[in-house]
Amino acid sequence: MNDSKSQPARKTEGHETLDTVPEGYAGTVYTCPMHPEIRSTEEGSCPKCGMFLAPEGESMDHAHHGHDHSGHSHAHGAATVGVKGGEYDTVPEGYTGTIYTCPMHAEVRHPGPGSCPICGMGLEPATVSAEDEGPNPELVDFTRRFWVGAVLTIPVLILAMGPFVGFTFFKELLGERTSLWLELVMSTPVILWSGWPFFVRGYHSFRTMNLNMFSLIGMGVGAAYVFSILAVVAPQIFPEGFRDENGNVGVYFEAAAVIVTLVLLGQVMELRAREGTGKAIRALLDMAAKTAVVIRPDGTEEEIELDQVQLGDHLRVRPGDKVPVDGVVVEGRSSVDESMITGEPVPVEKVAGEPVTGATINGTGSLVIEATRVGADTMLSQIVQMVADAQRSRAPIQKYADQVAGMFVPAVIAIAIVSFVAWSIWGPDPAMAYGLVSAVAVLIIACPCALGLATPMSIMTATGRGAQLGVLIKNAEALERFEKVDTLIVDKTGTLTEGKPRLVAVLPEDGHDEAEVLRLAASLERGSEHPLAEAIVRGAEERGVDFAKAEDFEAVTGKGVKGRVDGKSVALGNAALIRDMGLDSGALVDAANARRDEGETVMFIVLDGTIAGLVCVADPVKETTPAALKALHELGFRIIMATGDNERTAQAVANRLGIDEIRADVLPEDKARIIKELQEQGRKVAMAGDGVNDAPALAQADVGIAMGTGADVAIESAGFTLVKGNLDGIVRARKLSQATMRNIRQNLFFALIYNASGVPIAAGVLYPFLGILIGPIFAAFAMSASSLSVVVNSLRLRRLKF
Repeated sequence: MNDSKSQPARKTEGHETLDTVPEGYAGTVYTCPMHPEIRSTEEGSCPKCGMFLAPEGESMDHAHHGHDHSGHSHAHGAATVGVKGGEYDTVPEGYTGTIYTCPMHAEVRHPGPGSCPICGMGLEPATVSAEDEGPNPELVDFTRRFWVGAVLTIPVLILAMGPFVGFTFFKELLGERTSLWLELVMSTPVILWSGWPFFVRGYHSFRTMNLNMFSLIGMGVGAAYVFSILAVVAPQIFPEGFRDENGNVGVYFEAAAVIVTLVLLGQVMELRAREGTGKAIRALLDMAAKTAVVIRPDGTEEEIELDQVQLGDHLRVRPGDKVPVDGVVVEGRSSVDESMITGEPVPVEKVAGEPVTGATINGTGSLVIEATRVGADTMLSQIVQMVADAQRSRAPIQKYADQVAGMFVPAVIAIAIVSFVAWSIWGPDPAMAYGLVSAVAVLIIACPCALGLATPMSIMTATGRGAQLGVLIKNAEALERFEKVDTLIVDKTGTLTEGKPRLVAVLPEDGHDEAEVLRLAASLERGSEHPLAEAIVRGAEERGVDFAKAEDFEAVTGKGVKGRVDGKSVALGNAALIRDMGLDSGALVDAANARRDEGETVMFIVLDGTIAGLVCVADPVKETTPAALKALHELGFRIIMATGDNERTAQAVANRLGIDEIRADVLPEDKARIIKELQEQGRKVAMAGDGVNDAPALAQADVGIAMGTGADVAIESAGFTLVKGNLDGIVRARKLSQATMRNIRQNLFFALIYNASGVPIAAGVLYPFLGILIGPIFAAFAMSASSLSVVVNSLRLRRLKF
């Protein structure tokens, strides 16, 4: 046996331990993509470059032996990290573990935890799972560092600042030199241990030239600490202008320690706030069943873990149990509470053939379901992932904040240098000490952490609140764009209406009877999945009509269907299909128009080239539609209804609901064209739809809105998904987007006003006039206050009421 503890670690390059893998070790070995000589049995960061270690052999191509820093992709799908503008995705192809990403930079993807190579923030798991119950390890670490820093900083602060407020007891008891040495001893753990993550992130920011808040913190704290150590250990090396009458040089241990402690406090508050934004997701995940009862082929039943359920498994759902996965009822009858998905409090009756959704609650009956979606494919998992992705997506407005921060940091460093030089030349004695205080204060007060938080905090909070409201936001860009939308295109069927049309009339021509016409229409439509077809088939079943077998079935997109019934040629469709067939609708036109004026959809039934009658179907308007349309008008939308229905039918519905404009007889491909035309006119267009045929239009629109009851491809193409599928969800989405963008602008104002006003004051522009010079401690407090104001303002979105 190979005992790993008994094997010596191999050392190279100046006795630095680079390969810590014991001989004979059979587990996973982790190595650095940039430095293959770094080998470890544990995940972590490279001691040379800070990159995350990845599984050896699977992780990177051996081209890295030559230290290729080009940033291009290499074998196994992994990419290098380190150069500005390069790739930040180091996840090996086929990697199945947890992937970590940056809340601010979605392009950063790593196979383990650590810090973002762009902004320095801690990476978070890219996917949310029910197992993520434990506290954030970074939050635990930073909390521990904060409390250690706070406990040690308080006595340092008393020693340094006590005499300025008349508290001189300790200073007189210990003496000046002893007090200085005590400050050094107590502040060193604060700066070098509590503040170590900031120095690491600051170093990486300069190495990659992605300058950020940690660049300034590292420079400011580091300059104050190194200066203070030299002042205590070798005061004689400083010019006379630095020394007081006793030969001591002023130190800034308390400033460096307080800065580290305050920044840690800000980081802890930020991490806690970011954890809070996922509470809505956690609540959804907690709703999921933990186990499932599977029925084996021999009829025996066994309770298994949810992740062991396979597609096609038959599962028993007992009374009161949660439905384990998405599926279809194959046996039994019960009412299912679907309020967690639809928001509707009334349970839905489920019989054989009806779909059921995972995490909904079964009523008093017993059901047997066949699993049709498991794992990450279930609706609940997709909702969770959509919200998590949206929380990490970046709104276009964030680009401006990034640009400002990118120019701001180098400018601040320049101002700090100029400030130090100016104070050293023209300032009062000790001039260089004033210069150092001013330069450090400029670096600290200008930290752009609030600027970086302004957009992500609002987006994360808004997406969490949206999930609670039944509004799923695919990405931050959709949220920002929706605020500017002025035109809303809605589909009629399933959007304005219930999407469950009912057969209301059959009007046969002379020589044909009602039963015959309905039998031909229903027999033909049994091959179609269109809602109108389902209405005809269901109406025929309710009237006891016998069906015949249909052959040569053909769906004519946007027009109708054709086929053969009882050996006869049969067609069913709208006026466009009749025209294509070269038939004259004759006297039936008036009857058809009269029905259309009532909002009914009229279809012609053709038998052997002759019109045999009309079939009329009506789709009831949803109860919530009229009030929702009124609210949408008040929110500034011009509403256009685009439908495949005849113009008279569409106009009847539009008149009844107060819709501004209609586009009737619209084919699926026409919807995307209509949106493009409106966009060319300068309009910002949102499209709401639920069918497969709506997907191209949803993708073309500035913002696509999918009804949650619709097809998967429609949901995938949309920026918003409304879980309930009602128009009042669009009202909530609009109000949420407006509130979020208003919140982001407020955050950017808070962030910029602190920095814009604080930097010149810290540099000392007010000193010649008012004698005001901000010290590093006050600068650290102001910097933390700006971040705190952004976090608190963002969290207000959680209390939005609609």
